[in-house]
Amino acid sequence: MATPHHPRRGSKGYYPRVRAQHMQSDIRSWPETEGKPKIQAFAGYKVGMTHIEMVDYRKSSVTAGQSIMSAVTIIEVPPLSVVGIRYYDTDESGLFVVAEEWAQDLDKDLFKRLPERKKKSESPTVNEVIDVRLIVSTNPSEVTGVPSKTPEIFEIRIGGSDLKEKIEYAKGKLGKKISFDEFSTPGKFVDAISITKGKGFTGHVQRFGVKLLPYKNRKHRRMIGTLGPWHPDWVRNTVPQAGQKGTHQRTASNIRVLKYAKKESNEDINVKGGFPGYGLVRSDFILVHGSIPGPSKRLVKMRDPARQKSLNIENLTISYISKESKQGD
Repeated sequence: MATPHHPRRGSKGYYPRVRAQHMQSDIRSWPETEGKPKIQAFAGYKVGMTHIEMVDYRKSSVTAGQSIMSAVTIIEVPPLSVVGIRYYDTDESGLFVVAEEWAQDLDKDLFKRLPERKKKSESPTVNEVIDVRLIVSTNPSEVTGVPSKTPEIFEIRIGGSDLKEKIEYAKGKLGKKISFDEFSTPGKFVDAISITKGKGFTGHVQRFGVKLLPYKNRKHRRMIGTLGPWHPDWVRNTVPQAGQKGTHQRTASNIRVLKYAKKESNEDINVKGGFPGYGLVRSDFILVHGSIPGPSKRLVKMRDPARQKSLNIENLTISYISKESKQGD
Protein backbone atom coordinates (compact mmCIF):
# COMPACT_ATOMS: atom_id res chain seq x y z
CA MET A 1 0.00 0.00 0.00
CA ALA A 2 1.31 3.45 -0.93
CA THR A 3 2.20 5.89 1.81
CA PRO A 4 -0.55 8.49 2.37
CA HIS A 5 1.87 11.44 2.18
CA HIS A 6 4.66 11.40 -0.38
CA PRO A 7 5.60 14.87 -1.71
CA ARG A 8 7.61 15.10 -4.90
CA ARG A 9 11.36 15.71 -4.76
CA GLY A 10 12.74 18.80 -6.45
CA SER A 11 10.86 21.81 -7.75
CA LYS A 12 9.59 21.65 -11.31
CA GLY A 13 10.21 25.38 -11.52
CA TYR A 14 13.92 24.65 -11.98
CA TYR A 15 13.65 22.14 -14.83
CA PRO A 16 15.58 21.26 -16.92
CA ARG A 17 18.54 20.99 -14.54
CA VAL A 18 21.26 21.41 -17.14
CA ARG A 19 24.46 23.40 -17.15
CA ALA A 20 24.23 27.07 -18.06
CA GLN A 21 25.57 27.75 -21.54
CA HIS A 22 27.63 30.72 -20.36
CA MET A 23 29.10 31.87 -17.06
CA GLN A 24 27.43 35.23 -17.63
CA SER A 25 23.78 35.26 -16.60
CA ASP A 26 21.01 36.66 -18.81
CA ILE A 27 18.36 39.15 -17.74
CA ARG A 28 15.29 37.66 -19.43
CA SER A 29 12.60 40.12 -18.34
CA TRP A 30 12.37 43.75 -17.31
CA PRO A 31 9.84 45.45 -14.99
CA GLU A 32 8.11 48.58 -16.23
CA THR A 33 8.97 51.84 -14.46
CA GLU A 34 7.55 55.35 -14.54
CA GLY A 35 9.14 58.76 -14.24
CA LYS A 36 12.47 60.03 -15.50
CA PRO A 37 14.84 57.79 -17.50
CA LYS A 38 17.24 55.61 -15.50
CA ILE A 39 19.17 52.43 -16.05
CA GLN A 40 17.41 49.29 -14.81
CA ALA A 41 20.41 47.04 -14.19
CA PHE A 42 24.03 46.94 -13.11
CA ALA A 43 26.74 44.33 -12.68
CA GLY A 44 29.50 43.56 -10.22
CA TYR A 45 31.80 40.81 -9.01
CA LYS A 46 30.96 38.76 -5.95
CA VAL A 47 33.69 39.15 -3.33
CA GLY A 48 32.53 37.12 -0.34
CA MET A 49 30.57 37.42 2.90
CA THR A 50 31.03 39.00 6.29
CA HIS A 51 28.72 40.17 9.07
CA ILE A 52 27.62 43.55 10.34
CA GLU A 53 25.82 45.05 13.32
CA MET A 54 22.86 47.22 12.39
CA VAL A 55 19.49 48.44 13.61
CA ASP A 56 16.78 46.04 12.43
CA TYR A 57 14.74 47.99 9.87
CA ARG A 58 12.04 45.31 9.40
CA LYS A 59 8.85 46.55 11.09
CA SER A 60 7.29 43.09 11.40
CA SER A 61 10.41 41.54 12.95
CA VAL A 62 10.47 40.60 16.63
CA THR A 63 13.72 42.60 16.90
CA ALA A 64 12.44 45.68 15.05
CA GLY A 65 14.39 48.78 16.09
CA GLN A 66 16.96 46.76 18.02
CA SER A 67 20.63 46.20 17.23
CA ILE A 68 21.19 42.86 15.49
CA MET A 69 24.02 40.97 13.78
CA SER A 70 23.37 40.03 10.17
CA ALA A 71 25.20 38.31 7.33
CA VAL A 72 25.95 40.42 4.26
CA THR A 73 27.48 39.81 0.84
CA ILE A 74 30.10 42.16 -0.61
CA ILE A 75 29.93 42.91 -4.34
CA GLU A 76 32.60 44.97 -6.07
CA VAL A 77 30.90 47.31 -8.55
CA PRO A 78 33.39 49.27 -10.68
CA PRO A 79 31.77 51.71 -13.14
CA LEU A 80 30.39 50.30 -16.41
CA SER A 81 31.37 51.74 -19.79
CA VAL A 82 28.57 52.60 -22.23
CA VAL A 83 29.90 51.39 -25.59
CA GLY A 84 26.74 51.45 -27.68
CA ILE A 85 23.01 52.05 -28.03
CA ARG A 86 20.56 49.52 -29.46
CA TYR A 87 17.16 50.52 -30.83
CA TYR A 88 14.24 48.08 -30.96
CA ASP A 89 10.94 47.79 -32.76
CA THR A 90 8.32 45.06 -32.50
CA ASP A 91 6.29 42.82 -34.79
CA GLU A 92 4.19 39.68 -34.40
CA SER A 93 7.27 37.65 -33.37
CA GLY A 94 8.50 40.13 -30.73
CA LEU A 95 11.30 42.68 -30.47
CA PHE A 96 13.89 43.05 -33.22
CA VAL A 97 16.90 45.36 -33.60
CA VAL A 98 16.31 48.40 -35.80
CA ALA A 99 19.72 50.06 -35.50
CA GLU A 100 22.85 50.26 -33.38
CA GLU A 101 25.00 53.24 -32.49
CA TRP A 102 28.53 52.68 -31.19
CA ALA A 103 30.90 54.95 -29.30
CA GLN A 104 34.13 56.19 -30.81
CA ASP A 105 37.60 55.00 -29.72
CA LEU A 106 36.46 51.74 -28.16
CA ASP A 107 38.81 49.86 -25.85
CA LYS A 108 40.94 47.33 -27.74
CA ASP A 109 40.04 44.61 -25.24
CA LEU A 110 36.40 44.86 -26.39
CA PHE A 111 37.31 43.41 -29.78
CA LYS A 112 38.06 40.11 -28.06
CA ARG A 113 34.29 39.85 -27.59
CA LEU A 114 32.92 41.51 -30.75
CA PRO A 115 34.07 42.25 -34.31
CA GLU A 116 35.63 45.63 -34.99
CA ARG A 117 33.12 48.38 -35.81
CA LYS A 118 34.13 50.39 -38.88
CA LYS A 119 30.89 52.19 -39.76
CA LYS A 120 28.78 54.36 -37.49
CA SER A 121 25.08 53.72 -38.03
CA GLU A 122 22.57 56.56 -37.91
CA SER A 123 20.08 56.68 -35.06
CA PRO A 124 16.42 56.19 -36.10
CA THR A 125 13.57 58.56 -35.33
CA VAL A 126 11.24 58.18 -32.35
CA ASN A 127 8.44 56.87 -34.58
CA GLU A 128 10.60 53.99 -35.80
CA VAL A 129 11.43 52.46 -32.38
CA ILE A 130 9.53 51.16 -29.38
CA ASP A 131 12.41 50.59 -26.94
CA VAL A 132 16.02 51.65 -26.43
CA ARG A 133 18.77 49.94 -24.47
CA LEU A 134 22.40 50.60 -23.60
CA ILE A 135 25.21 48.24 -24.56
CA VAL A 136 27.66 48.31 -21.67
CA SER A 137 30.93 46.61 -20.81
CA THR A 138 32.50 45.80 -17.47
CA ASN A 139 35.92 47.10 -16.44
CA PRO A 140 37.74 44.12 -14.90
CA SER A 141 41.04 45.99 -15.16
CA GLU A 142 39.92 48.01 -12.13
CA VAL A 143 39.41 44.82 -10.12
CA THR A 144 42.35 42.78 -8.85
CA GLY A 145 40.31 39.85 -7.52
CA VAL A 146 39.22 38.67 -11.00
CA PRO A 147 42.00 37.13 -13.14
CA SER A 148 40.37 37.66 -16.55
CA LYS A 149 40.78 41.21 -17.87
CA THR A 150 38.53 40.71 -20.89
CA PRO A 151 35.38 42.86 -20.50
CA GLU A 152 31.92 41.31 -20.46
CA ILE A 153 29.33 42.93 -22.74
CA PHE A 154 25.59 42.97 -22.12
CA GLU A 155 22.45 45.10 -22.50
CA ILE A 156 20.76 47.35 -19.97
CA ARG A 157 17.21 48.56 -20.45
CA ILE A 158 16.40 52.22 -19.80
CA GLY A 159 13.31 52.69 -17.65
CA GLY A 160 10.94 55.62 -17.89
CA SER A 161 7.63 56.69 -19.33
CA ASP A 162 8.70 58.94 -22.23
CA LEU A 163 10.52 57.31 -25.15
CA LYS A 164 12.00 60.57 -26.45
CA GLU A 165 13.56 61.30 -23.07
CA LYS A 166 14.98 57.77 -22.92
CA ILE A 167 16.65 58.19 -26.32
CA GLU A 168 18.17 61.52 -25.25
CA TYR A 169 19.33 59.91 -22.00
CA ALA A 170 21.01 57.08 -23.93
CA LYS A 171 22.80 59.48 -26.29
CA GLY A 172 24.02 61.50 -23.32
CA LYS A 173 25.58 58.38 -21.76
CA LEU A 174 27.22 57.05 -24.96
CA GLY A 175 30.98 56.77 -24.54
CA LYS A 176 30.84 57.58 -20.80
CA LYS A 177 30.97 55.58 -17.59
CA ILE A 178 28.02 54.97 -15.28
CA SER A 179 28.32 54.18 -11.59
CA PHE A 180 26.14 52.11 -9.28
CA ASP A 181 24.39 55.09 -7.69
CA GLU A 182 22.75 55.83 -11.06
CA PHE A 183 21.01 52.46 -10.74
CA SER A 184 20.18 52.07 -7.04
CA THR A 185 20.89 53.45 -3.58
CA PRO A 186 21.08 51.96 -0.05
CA GLY A 187 17.70 50.99 1.30
CA LYS A 188 16.30 49.84 -2.05
CA PHE A 189 15.75 46.33 -3.36
CA VAL A 190 17.39 44.60 -6.33
CA ASP A 191 17.08 41.19 -7.96
CA ALA A 192 20.47 39.42 -8.05
CA ILE A 193 20.90 37.15 -11.09
CA SER A 194 23.91 34.86 -11.29
CA ILE A 195 25.22 31.40 -12.14
CA THR A 196 25.38 29.10 -9.12
CA LYS A 197 28.44 27.25 -7.93
CA GLY A 198 29.02 24.06 -9.94
CA LYS A 199 28.89 20.66 -8.21
CA GLY A 200 29.38 18.48 -11.28
CA PHE A 201 27.64 15.14 -11.85
CA THR A 202 25.94 13.93 -8.67
CA GLY A 203 23.70 11.04 -7.74
CA HIS A 204 20.02 10.75 -6.85
CA VAL A 205 20.38 11.44 -3.14
CA GLN A 206 22.59 14.52 -3.34
CA ARG A 207 20.75 15.99 -6.34
CA PHE A 208 17.17 15.56 -5.11
CA GLY A 209 17.41 14.62 -1.44
CA VAL A 210 15.56 11.31 -1.76
CA LYS A 211 15.57 8.88 1.17
CA LEU A 212 18.20 6.19 1.39
CA LEU A 213 16.86 2.71 0.79
CA PRO A 214 16.95 0.16 3.67
CA TYR A 215 20.39 -1.18 4.45
CA LYS A 216 19.29 -4.69 3.43
CA ASN A 217 18.38 -3.47 -0.05
CA ARG A 218 19.88 -5.44 -2.91
CA LYS A 219 23.04 -3.92 -4.47
CA HIS A 220 22.54 -0.23 -3.70
CA ARG A 221 21.14 2.18 -1.11
CA ARG A 222 21.79 5.54 -2.73
CA MET A 223 19.30 5.11 -5.53
CA ILE A 224 15.55 5.36 -6.15
CA GLY A 225 13.25 2.43 -5.57
CA THR A 226 11.53 2.51 -8.96
CA LEU A 227 11.70 4.34 -12.26
CA GLY A 228 7.91 4.51 -12.40
CA PRO A 229 4.89 2.40 -13.45
CA TRP A 230 4.64 0.15 -16.48
CA HIS A 231 2.31 2.58 -18.17
CA PRO A 232 3.11 5.09 -19.48
CA ASP A 233 5.93 2.95 -20.82
CA TRP A 234 8.64 5.61 -20.59
CA VAL A 235 10.56 7.20 -17.76
CA ARG A 236 8.89 10.48 -16.88
CA ASN A 237 10.90 13.61 -16.15
CA THR A 238 9.41 13.76 -12.65
CA VAL A 239 11.52 10.77 -11.59
CA PRO A 240 14.61 11.84 -9.59
CA GLN A 241 17.77 10.72 -11.40
CA ALA A 242 21.48 11.44 -11.32
CA GLY A 243 22.86 14.31 -13.36
CA GLN A 244 24.23 17.83 -13.33
CA LYS A 245 24.05 19.78 -10.08
CA GLY A 246 24.96 23.44 -9.92
CA THR A 247 26.09 25.85 -12.66
CA HIS A 248 22.46 26.91 -13.10
CA GLN A 249 21.15 30.43 -13.57
CA ARG A 250 19.19 31.53 -10.53
CA THR A 251 17.54 34.79 -9.45
CA ALA A 252 17.52 35.92 -5.82
CA SER A 253 14.55 38.27 -5.58
CA ASN A 254 14.22 41.33 -3.34
CA ILE A 255 17.76 41.65 -2.02
CA ARG A 256 18.19 44.82 0.05
CA VAL A 257 21.19 47.09 -0.66
CA LEU A 258 22.57 48.13 2.74
CA LYS A 259 25.63 50.20 1.83
CA TYR A 260 27.41 51.72 -1.15
CA ALA A 261 30.87 53.27 -1.08
CA LYS A 262 33.02 54.69 -3.86
CA LYS A 263 36.71 54.10 -4.31
CA GLU A 264 37.43 57.80 -3.72
CA SER A 265 35.95 57.63 -0.21
CA ASN A 266 38.90 55.49 0.96
CA GLU A 267 36.50 53.42 3.04
CA ASP A 268 38.12 50.08 3.74
CA ILE A 269 35.99 46.94 3.69
CA ASN A 270 38.82 44.41 3.41
CA VAL A 271 39.18 41.70 6.03
CA LYS A 272 42.51 40.59 7.46
CA GLY A 273 44.37 38.52 4.91
CA GLY A 274 41.90 39.32 2.15
CA PHE A 275 38.73 37.50 1.17
CA PRO A 276 39.25 33.77 0.48
CA GLY A 277 39.45 33.08 -3.23
CA TYR A 278 39.22 36.77 -4.12
CA GLY A 279 41.75 38.98 -2.37
CA LEU A 280 41.30 42.69 -1.72
CA VAL A 281 38.55 45.09 -2.73
CA ARG A 282 40.07 48.08 -4.54
CA SER A 283 37.09 49.64 -6.33
CA ASP A 284 33.51 50.71 -5.56
CA PHE A 285 31.58 48.17 -3.51
CA ILE A 286 28.13 47.50 -2.07
CA LEU A 287 26.83 45.43 0.84
CA VAL A 288 23.62 43.47 0.28
CA HIS A 289 21.56 41.71 2.94
CA GLY A 290 21.99 37.93 3.04
CA SER A 291 23.51 35.67 0.40
CA ILE A 292 23.30 35.60 -3.40
CA PRO A 293 23.94 32.80 -5.93
CA GLY A 294 27.40 31.96 -7.19
CA PRO A 295 30.98 31.62 -5.90
CA SER A 296 33.46 34.42 -5.43
CA LYS A 297 34.69 36.18 -8.62
CA ARG A 298 31.37 35.41 -10.34
CA LEU A 299 29.79 38.23 -12.34
CA VAL A 300 26.48 39.15 -10.67
CA LYS A 301 23.85 41.15 -12.52
CA MET A 302 21.40 43.23 -10.53
CA ARG A 303 18.03 44.34 -11.88
CA ASP A 304 15.14 46.46 -10.62
CA PRO A 305 12.92 44.20 -8.49
CA ALA A 306 10.17 42.53 -10.51
CA ARG A 307 7.98 41.58 -7.52
CA GLN A 308 8.76 43.98 -4.70
CA LYS A 309 6.45 43.64 -1.68
CA SER A 310 8.14 45.67 1.08
CA LEU A 311 8.75 49.42 0.96
CA ASN A 312 12.12 51.05 0.41
CA ILE A 313 13.75 52.70 3.42
CA GLU A 314 15.96 55.77 3.61
CA ASN A 315 17.71 55.59 6.98
CA LEU A 316 19.96 52.57 7.56
CA THR A 317 22.14 52.49 10.67
CA ILE A 318 25.22 50.25 10.45
CA SER A 319 27.36 50.47 13.57
CA TYR A 320 29.92 47.73 12.92
CA ILE A 321 31.36 45.82 9.93
CA SER A 322 33.44 42.75 10.71
CA LYS A 323 36.95 42.85 9.23
CA GLU A 324 38.25 39.79 10.99
CA SER A 325 40.00 37.14 8.92
CA LYS A 326 37.77 34.68 7.04
CA GLN A 327 40.61 32.23 6.45
CA GLY A 328 39.67 28.80 7.70
CA ASP A 329 35.98 29.64 8.24
